[in-house]
Amino acid sequence: MNMRPFWTKKRFIPFTYKIMIPYLILVLLTDLLIGYISYTMLVESRTEMAETNIRTLVKQTRNNMTYQMDEIQRMSDTLFSSLSLQTALQFTGNQRDVMLNIRDNIVPQMKGPLLLYGNNLRLALYTVNEEILEVPGDDMAAPIQRRDYYVLNFSRIVDTDWFRYLQGAYADNLWIQLGTDKELGNLSHFRKLVTSGAGPTVIGYVQITARLDDLLSTTNNTFPFEQGMRLRLFDNQGRILYEKGHSLEGTSKDQSDYLSIEEDMPDTGFVMEAQVPHTYLNKDASRLQRVIVAICGISFVVMAGIGFVVARVSGKKMKRILKLVRSFKDGNLEKRIEFTGNDEFVHIANSFNQMATSIELLIHDVYEQGQQKKQAELDALQAQISPHFLYNTLSAIGSLSNLGEVQKVTQMVQALSRFYRLTLSEGQSVIPLEKELEQVEAYLEIQRVKYADAFTVTIDIEPEIRPLPIIKLILQPFVENVFKHAWFGETIAIRITGKRLGELLELKVIDNGIGMQPEALQSLLKSTVQASGYGLKNVEDRIKLRYGPEYGIKVRSLYGAGTTIRILLPVQDQQLSLDESDP
Repeated sequence: MNMRPFWTKKRFIPFTYKIMIPYLILVLLTDLLIGYISYTMLVESRTEMAETNIRTLVKQTRNNMTYQMDEIQRMSDTLFSSLSLQTALQFTGNQRDVMLNIRDNIVPQMKGPLLLYGNNLRLALYTVNEEILEVPGDDMAAPIQRRDYYVLNFSRIVDTDWFRYLQGAYADNLWIQLGTDKELGNLSHFRKLVTSGAGPTVIGYVQITARLDDLLSTTNNTFPFEQGMRLRLFDNQGRILYEKGHSLEGTSKDQSDYLSIEEDMPDTGFVMEAQVPHTYLNKDASRLQRVIVAICGISFVVMAGIGFVVARVSGKKMKRILKLVRSFKDGNLEKRIEFTGNDEFVHIANSFNQMATSIELLIHDVYEQGQQKKQAELDALQAQISPHFLYNTLSAIGSLSNLGEVQKVTQMVQALSRFYRLTLSEGQSVIPLEKELEQVEAYLEIQRVKYADAFTVTIDIEPEIRPLPIIKLILQPFVENVFKHAWFGETIAIRITGKRLGELLELKVIDNGIGMQPEALQSLLKSTVQASGYGLKNVEDRIKLRYGPEYGIKVRSLYGAGTTIRILLPVQDQQLSLDESDP
């Protein structure tokens, strides 16, 4: 029996097709999320706007009713405080005089406020003076049709239940439904009239009755009663004084299917309540849901189609890139790929081509740069310890010792020791600028012992750049060259400056020595040996190897006038650069 080896060979699936499934899932989830958020926000916005509108209408209705009740209250206060009305209600005499008193002193004070009020009212004056004749009006058991007034005898109300209730409760100057007010949808303001003398005596009662529909006149055309809303007015004991809208028999004020909005009526204890069905607040939800579902469905179909098209187009380019990568993996670095257009694949191809070119150049340059760096480091070590300078200094120390100049010998030995300690700098190649300046100072101290006061040195370095890190041995070689090659008279002046220019650090070594001819300057820039000249090329190479080709040294020299060495370095982070210099 033949046995086949058992293994599973993975089938190659293009990456673009692999991302289609999560892409479609992401599009679907995004559509669902956006649809849900949009639907929720729109419904909440619509509900909040409808609720705000209803709250505004309820407040406007409350304010309108409060205003009209205040007007009626002022009407009542005017009658209560009228001395002429008090006198007229206490008038006694013959029938003719009583009729004239009513016509001239009572009726005008009742008709005047009625004419000023905007809606229909009933103003009834009940007098305890039995000599006052009655002035009847419309049937008080009928709806209010016009502005009407009454002068009636107190006996008409003294035996009514509501009057006995008010007397027993010592209630006065209040809003209440009296008699037929509840059946007719009216509300009355009732108060007693008293004399203003030392011992107040009740001389009558005032009842001002208004239709609640008139007090709530803004409700007629503004509230959506036809869509299930209900408006109710409760007194301070929770009894319903007025209601309008769809009947909600058997329901409570806090029914869950309705939004209840309440507003307190100031000074009366009344509460105005609007019950708004949630179906009204969310009446557009179904239509919004259908629209959003349709939009999300169309969006998913369109995005899926775009995804498949992009997958096919990008798949072809990916195959070409994959073919080149495999060729590059096999060691063929000469092949390149070209795409037309300006998309990500073009950038990938260009970057890949540049990378291949850079790798070829890097392989060629790494060896040469390694050799250059090693040579530069050897040159730096050679520059650190100058046997010629050491021999001359030790010879000078010996001469001073023979002459008995003990103090000068001590100064020179200490300066020489400090100079070489700073030169070696514990093996670090990067030191703070301040340490480089200390090395220069140590070198100058040795020269001062040798040359006394024959030269002057000025150091002008900005304080904030002193801690900045630089490669060592870039200032001292130029100061040493001044003494070796620039001094031609009895004295010489040296100036060392340093400042920050944005992200650059500029250092200068300036002298007023003999200077150089142009051809000597060109030879100087090419020389790498310290003994043959200034050794500028040595320092220049070390700067470029460390920081890059855009940094280095510039020399300006005028024969017979002096030389300026300008050094440009980058400003680097102090701690980072010092850490990098650790061996």
